[in-house]
Amino acid sequence: MSEPVSADVLIRPVELSDTAVLATLMCQLGYETRTAEMEMRLNSILSDPRYRTFVGVAEGRVCGMIGTFCHHSYEHNNPSARILALVVAEEMRGRGVGRALVRAAEADLLARNITRLAVNTHLTRKEAHLFYERLRYEKNGFRFFKKLPSQAD
Repeated sequence: MSEPVSADVLIRPVELSDTAVLATLMCQLGYETRTAEMEMRLNSILSDPRYRTFVGVAEGRVCGMIGTFCHHSYEHNNPSARILALVVAEEMRGRGVGRALVRAAEADLLARNITRLAVNTHLTRKEAHLFYERLRYEKNGFRFFKKLPSQAD
């Protein structure tokens, strides 16, 4: 799937050569990530067909990414999906890149007959909440989080 969504943005599947820019994007999202770490993560993700990752390319460079994960649940008969990550480079925000990435992910899921899609955002990301609401996503609950101690703790 390589399709222009406007004259300015092309959405395509991620490539291993995108590793460095994805690490930079994760940092902009607030998750300090070295290129080597992103390469390790991406290798695992690309080997698992439940994941899909797309990048947005504008002005000849990758400026955003979206990652989804498909799964079965205890509550529904058909598979569901989650947006695990969505980030647009700070200097490209507000130009439709995020919207194009979400639309591409939704189209990919629909092509696989997956019609239920969820996303979590941090409570402090008010602009992200508004973004998803503009795309007709609905609030339907709360997420609770607990960090379990590792064996080294």
